[in-house]
Amino acid sequence: MKDLTTQARRLGCAAIAASILLSAAPAWAGDGHAVLPPLKTISTIASTVPGNGDVNPYGMAQVRRTTGNLRAGHILVSNFNNSSNLQGTGTTIVDVAPDGSVSVFATLNAASLPGSCPGGVGLTTALVVLEQGWVIVGSLPTADGMAATAQAGCLIVLDSLGNAVETFFGSLINGPWDMTAFDGEHEAKLFVTNVLNGTVAANGAVVHGATVTRLDLKVSAAAMPVLESITVIGSGFPERTDPMALVIGPTGVGLRAHCASDTDDCGEHDGDRDGALLYVADTLNNRIAVIDHPLGRTTSAGTGRTLTSGGSLNGPLGLIVTPGGDLLTVNSGDGFVTEISPGGVQRDKVLLDNNGSPPGSGALFGLAFDPARGLYYVDDVTNTVNLLH
Repeated sequence: MKDLTTQARRLGCAAIAASILLSAAPAWAGDGHAVLPPLKTISTIASTVPGNGDVNPYGMAQVRRTTGNLRAGHILVSNFNNSSNLQGTGTTIVDVAPDGSVSVFATLNAASLPGSCPGGVGLTTALVVLEQGWVIVGSLPTADGMAATAQAGCLIVLDSLGNAVETFFGSLINGPWDMTAFDGEHEAKLFVTNVLNGTVAANGAVVHGATVTRLDLKVSAAAMPVLESITVIGSGFPERTDPMALVIGPTGVGLRAHCASDTDDCGEHDGDRDGALLYVADTLNNRIAVIDHPLGRTTSAGTGRTLTSGGSLNGPLGLIVTPGGDLLTVNSGDGFVTEISPGGVQRDKVLLDNNGSPPGSGALFGLAFDPARGLYYVDDVTNTVNLLH
């Protein structure tokens, strides 16, 4: 699949970021009540280790609509490491039910993928579930778990039964690390961070080549998603290889948009009438960046503007936007989750993992917020899905 030039498109809005459980008509609460303070208890829901022994859970996405083997309210989790704990070699997506029941949604085989995926399979934090029943996951593969063998990878599209049906690849998809989605009835937009643009060649030195790309898709329940265009909407983010984390670069992405029905116009060429914002966890700069007009922009916003930096942030990784408009992001340098208001105020923080020294370092990645239950998160030290409630 060659890279395509972007043209802004009309999009009927049915939902917002795929990592958020939505109400029928989202209404942003501005700087309303904080989410974290009432949540006091941590419960382990289930192990994420499937029968083949994959470990290091990274991506997390909550299913919103039952179709095929997808069940509303269940959590999908992607594993980055194989049973030998080699990074960039995990091949499984597990399904975790709210009651703790676990099944394997998909096991991906690099030799039988339905399209190109340079380097093979090593599933990352980039994981979304579209309402039409398509699951899309990122692959940043290695041959031996080492950064020197990391390759560009791809995005793998699976149907609601867990079968891989196509791949999206090319020079603008280079180490897809995390992802969120704007999910419409007939069209969807994927927002993907890419962390291998010059990273491996730099051999541990920081380079400023990481990007955020938008993939515009035509979607339906009856036919595979069709990639219509790819646009770089963010660029110049710092990235580097790391012996412990494989690669460090912009990770979490979260979308905030004001859309209430399929008849609303979002992402018009003359500006995002909904005032959409894309938030990016700029890990190495220890800040949360904002990319304005992400749905329709045709040029890169560079590294965006800074919403907040420092404070409780300590190498932010996974990031989501709650239905009230607040951001939740977890740290790589410790085990805390931080809540940030739409205005950039760091409202609260909660310790989710106290293993190791410093406590929780490197343990947290994927998040999903369910207003009725609390904050789901993966812990890759314990290889579990946990719930803060």
